Amino acid sequence: MELTKEEIINEIKKCQEDPIYFINNYILIEHPLRGLVPFHLYAFQQRILNEVKDHRFNVIRKFRQAGVTTLCAAYSLWSIIFNEHHNIMVVSIGDRESTAFLRRVTLMYDDLPLWLKPGIQEKNKHNLHLTTNSRIRSQPAGAGRGEAVSHLIVDEAAFIPEMREFWTAIFPTISTGGKVTMLSTVNGMSNVFYEIYREATERNNSFNVVDIHWREHPDYTEKWAEETKPNIGERAWLQEYECSFLGTGDTFIDHSTLGRLRGSTNDNYRETYRKRMRVWEDPKPYANYLISVDSSYGREKDYSAFHVLDLYNGTQVAEFYSNKTSLRDFAEIIKEEGYKYNTANIVIERNGLGLALIEKLFEELEYENLWMDDKSEFGMLITAKSKEAVLASLEDCLRTSKVKINSERTVSELLTFIITENGKIEADDGYNDDLALSLAVACHTMGDILDSTPMMPHVGDEKSNTKDEYIIPIKTSRYDDDSEDLRWVIE
Repeated sequence: MELTKEEIINEIKKCQEDPIYFINNYILIEHPLRGLVPFHLYAFQQRILNEVKDHRFNVIRKFRQAGVTTLCAAYSLWSIIFNEHHNIMVVSIGDRESTAFLRRVTLMYDDLPLWLKPGIQEKNKHNLHLTTNSRIRSQPAGAGRGEAVSHLIVDEAAFIPEMREFWTAIFPTISTGGKVTMLSTVNGMSNVFYEIYREATERNNSFNVVDIHWREHPDYTEKWAEETKPNIGERAWLQEYECSFLGTGDTFIDHSTLGRLRGSTNDNYRETYRKRMRVWEDPKPYANYLISVDSSYGREKDYSAFHVLDLYNGTQVAEFYSNKTSLRDFAEIIKEEGYKYNTANIVIERNGLGLALIEKLFEELEYENLWMDDKSEFGMLITAKSKEAVLASLEDCLRTSKVKINSERTVSELLTFIITENGKIEADDGYNDDLALSLAVACHTMGDILDSTPMMPHVGDEKSNTKDEYIIPIKTSRYDDDSEDLRWVIE
């Protein structure tokens, strides 16, 4: 339908004032079955656009096939048509994804009426530069880091391998006024997207959180969900549609176990050794304890860590974690805590630095209860073969609640403890696994220690209904409530 000059001017004004009007009335998109169709925005897509307009920094947690990438393409085109000297940078997972984004933009541009189309200064598979002196550059993470950016759009941010380095390099170019829109489906909890999202929910950064759920999409019904979920599996459903960070990605521990662990941590602890050790329970009389140790050089790289577990019920009663503690000081702390916890069984991974730690504890400090393997050697030697068994013990103990983890720090490491593409089980890039591995050693040796150690019931343990048959009351007066321990009779 042909418009008069006055009508065209009015339409241009309406489009300039409202990107939703512009998209709903003038943007065509490719549908996989119906070809080119008008891009009529759903209510949740309009909500996203309003959030992006109203906030400088936005982090969008989305479900799969929500049309958010297409929405960003349309909004980017609106921005460079109606703004001068506007530089938009779009960052994608790889070159294929970045060229696909710009292709969407150019198809939208090509189908606009002539009176809505500024001239083109440059167009290739990565750039669209208009005569408004505004442009869109779409690229993989890593290129063009030093450019001044008006609006940075990061697509599928949780899946970009170089995202941490790119974000560190690009942020200075937008810190003085540029906008950021970071969008992604979830991919576990060991990536920059999750960290920014979490900090935003806790109001520790400037990002505005935008959450969308599959139920907001008119085509996604409960019947559709019932049919789709068994076809793609539990983990994929949680990741692609339920937008669950927990237990998605490639975490070694399953989703339900991680959820239970995360919900049962305990922040009621006291700190010792200059806040390097957290203590939930002091030692109980007659209780048996295990201390499992992973050592480092104390040079602010890897962490020295140990757990103290109550062998009676598997509860984590204390935890040490530090990357600034020397080997000598670490050995002294272990000795002190070992004797404090009733001469606890101490298990040390003896790979590398662990050998030096064992020597200090046994030869210099003369600690008397170091765990020995079936070859009568102190500590546990972790080989490629034995590591599989050790990690299997960790998974079994956590899944079946044989151990009770109080520490949020330990659970945080388990959330980023992953199976890599080549099958290795370790901390994701940029994260640590010292607490996870020392816990695995504890889980693997608990059974051996329990089999060789006579276990006494806890005296005064409110959770235990077991009566200690060796403790008998002795009344010397009606005010006296003393008891006599008759264990000496059988010793």
